[in-house]
Amino acid sequence: MLQSPAPTPPQSPKWTGQPIVLVGLMGAGKSTVGRRLAIRLGLPFVDADTEIETAAGMSIPDIFDRFGEAYFRDGERRVIARLMEGQKRVIATGGGAFVDPQTRAAILDRGYAIWLDAKPSVLVERVSRRDTRPLLRGRDPLAVLEELARVRNPFYATAHLRVSSHRAPHDATVNAILKALNQP
Repeated sequence: MLQSPAPTPPQSPKWTGQPIVLVGLMGAGKSTVGRRLAIRLGLPFVDADTEIETAAGMSIPDIFDRFGEAYFRDGERRVIARLMEGQKRVIATGGGAFVDPQTRAAILDRGYAIWLDAKPSVLVERVSRRDTRPLLRGRDPLAVLEELARVRNPFYATAHLRVSSHRAPHDATVNAILKALNQP
């Protein structure tokens, strides 16, 4: 059973140069928006899921199948902590990363968390394009995403900034983030 997160901190667009960490449900656009945001800010981009697969030498679905979610979350926590060290960058996380208390605390302490918030109906359209999501296999995507939103949104709401990701080009989301960060 997941415990509720600490009270929501005040949303603040004051980014001071720490790593930007994109959080939110699968399909919210973290990787696509992250790449475009990094280009616009002149920063490197890194996808935590890709880094996890590289470190493990196998795909995320294979990690889930062979070792389970707890094992995956432990590796994810270590990879994200490593990615937040060193140079400024934009980091896209997996949908469940920010729910883990230790990962969330590290991101909130050493990074600048941006929640890409999207309605489950929008997410279903996006995630149904590929069959690589372990949590959706053999299940009704809308029901799964509605339940994930119910459980995870209170955690995502503790991010430093919340930006809507809706039925629009990803550049609209990038522009909304840049505006909130007071960046050109």
